[in-house]
Amino acid sequence: MAIEKQPSCDDPQEPDLLPVAVALARMQEQVKTVSESKQVSLRESLNHVLAKDIISPIKVPAYTNSAMDGYAINSADLPSGDVERKLTVLDTAWAGRPVDIVLKPGEAVRIMTGGMMPAGSDTVVIQEHVALDGEHILIDGSTVAGRNVRHAGEDINTGDIVLRAGTLVNPAELGLIASLGIDAVEVKRCLKVAFFSTGDELRPLETHAGKKLSPGEIFDSNRHTLFALLSREQVELVDLGVVPDTREATTAAIQKAADVADLVITSGGVSAGQADFVSESIAELGELTFWKLAMRPGRPLACGVVNDCRFFGLPGNPVAVMVTFYEFVLPTIKAMMGCSTTDTQLFSVKAKESIRKVPGRIEYQRGIVEVDDNGEQTVRTTGKQGAGRLSSMCLANCFIVLPVECDGVAPGDLVRVRPFFGLV
Repeated sequence: MAIEKQPSCDDPQEPDLLPVAVALARMQEQVKTVSESKQVSLRESLNHVLAKDIISPIKVPAYTNSAMDGYAINSADLPSGDVERKLTVLDTAWAGRPVDIVLKPGEAVRIMTGGMMPAGSDTVVIQEHVALDGEHILIDGSTVAGRNVRHAGEDINTGDIVLRAGTLVNPAELGLIASLGIDAVEVKRCLKVAFFSTGDELRPLETHAGKKLSPGEIFDSNRHTLFALLSREQVELVDLGVVPDTREATTAAIQKAADVADLVITSGGVSAGQADFVSESIAELGELTFWKLAMRPGRPLACGVVNDCRFFGLPGNPVAVMVTFYEFVLPTIKAMMGCSTTDTQLFSVKAKESIRKVPGRIEYQRGIVEVDDNGEQTVRTTGKQGAGRLSSMCLANCFIVLPVECDGVAPGDLVRVRPFFGLV
């Protein structure tokens, strides 16, 4: 009797698999941004998303000042060509200590970086381009009129929108807001994210750390990986532990999570096995947006909605958990928080070695970007790419993203990489 084989993750191509780009588009269409916001102190706003525009109450710089150490002069005193001119130095303008002087023709003021420009001056000749002569300086015509001066409001003017709502507050944004004298901002509230692992074989560290496992048992690592991934975001975590492989337990856990969270993430139980109930439970309780994708690793990825709660059922393989988190879950978290930028960058790098790939799916291989002996950036794989090799993620510093149509990579070919910097 001939075996009628069903589609599986071993097949290079499955016509029923949903392209990743289509899945991402569907996912983004369903995202609802949280409407609630709160006012927090400036330092508390780090890694939060602005709920309102930041409008400057002041000019930056607040006053016209020197961009260099040198001498403030009036440009009318600049000589032509190689001619030198002697100017009388009246005083010194330090940063934070302006001088009460109005420059007249033939006069200059020694000025430090950040010092307020004296009245009557419009140019700074840097100290390296003058010759000292007692209480006088000699200048020539090499300095351009208006050079080395930062004008009041040239960076930011009063009433300017400095940062738009939807901006993620990183260190640069926090410092910029502080420079405006603002000490409290309105930000989107944190998402509440519930997560759990499924699998009768899993043993939680909370009860089994250091103990000898029975045959067939493994330690639950995915829940700790998810905890670490989520902890880098401004979310409130609800850890629901390990859920048994039964339809009743899975459905109950999903319903419980959906009742308390904005987003639910599970690992395991999304394949086509007899003990995989996650996808069925989502469809029963709400709507299953997609399930099987044309990607490796991460083919079995369930995405849906239960009530108003977004749901992701990630694969059970440890590497697939991380790949699908970065490609699908993280952009969703940012979009739900109202962040205006949700994608991460891809860069082209030369392959250092051959990379095997069969057309049919997009692949995310673990890679190492490094600089070769010629000073060029190249990338190589970490070796075997099994989705259960979590140690390969520790070796890697990027994903090598190989498109669906790619049928392999030769040394020297350009490939796209997604760096882990700021992610992993």
